[in-house]
Amino acid sequence: MRTPPSVVIGAGGTGGHIYPGLALADALRRAAPDAVISFVGTERGLETSLVPGAGYRLHTVDMIPFDPALGARRYLLPAALLRSGMQCRTILREQRAQVAVGMGGYPSAPVVLGARMAGLPSVIHESNAVPGRANQFAARLTPHLTVAFDRSRARLAGGENALTVGMPIAAPIAALDRAALRGEARRELGVPAGARLLLVNGGSLGAARLTAAAVGLAARWQDRTDVHLLIKTGPAALADATARLADEGGDRVARAVPYLDRMDLAYAAADLVVCRAGSATVAELASTGVPAILVPYPHAPGDHQTHNARVLCDAGAGLLLTDAATTAERLAELAGPLLADPARLAAMSGAADSSTHARAADLLAATVLSYTERPA
Repeated sequence: MRTPPSVVIGAGGTGGHIYPGLALADALRRAAPDAVISFVGTERGLETSLVPGAGYRLHTVDMIPFDPALGARRYLLPAALLRSGMQCRTILREQRAQVAVGMGGYPSAPVVLGARMAGLPSVIHESNAVPGRANQFAARLTPHLTVAFDRSRARLAGGENALTVGMPIAAPIAALDRAALRGEARRELGVPAGARLLLVNGGSLGAARLTAAAVGLAARWQDRTDVHLLIKTGPAALADATARLADEGGDRVARAVPYLDRMDLAYAAADLVVCRAGSATVAELASTGVPAILVPYPHAPGDHQTHNARVLCDAGAGLLLTDAATTAERLAELAGPLLADPARLAAMSGAADSSTHARAADLLAATVLSYTERPA
């Protein structure tokens, strides 16, 4: 009698690691509907709400970030890693796991270490163009490496043998037909007829720099009827952004929202996006073909968001803007001419690689499932 495949996925901290993990989990379920899938994370990251909210079980372990900013606490890292690795070994055995997957973020390394302790195969997926510290360590514990971008191979131990699968993204975005959904999306999001939509997306928690610049831009453009701004602020900044829009007149052309449940609608409605350059966002932009002005988070480890952004910008699908230079004035200088030039927007859209990431979740799922049928 066939044993259902059992997979434990380590992903946590930020949405950039969790959402690809969830996309992988959904792809595993499509490929093997009876698969037993659970996650490992910590009690501090977004996984505490996102993973259960998606219908998957979350196990938590005691792990601290791979972060030099910890100061003296960084000397606790080896002990924390060993403790959390042993916790993961117990979880893997309780779940009767056949394979573990590390999606990046500091909960990922203990899962790979726990698999090594338990004598189980493990697979790493590196989502950024510059690998994170957790995966740089974990890559030394398993030969089974996958990457989202070719350029990250050189920075991983054993990276020359890594399989490029792309970045797993949610099925509605992977299958998005912008033209077919555009009318419905614009109505749903309240975009005035005939106006071009500038979507400002600061990520799961928002981005203060992007929100401030967008609110200022709305004030500058308040008398225009040909543009509309949709500003995703994150929950914490919504009240202040909404008040500023009302005080400065920007609410005539802009609306602030704390979160967007349907990013497929947002991408379908948008003519141009201003956003951070997390790997998941870059992959979604490449897959959907939405032109973008990319503002990398300046404190990302290894400046990996700048390297992520260059994947799109080098192809001609985006423009790079530094965080320090992101002001209302500079956004007006960049976004204004783009929104007025449909031909250039179309050329940027066409320059994106729409094939690699759309099938990444299914390709990674097939790779993971192949190890459920092999001896450790």
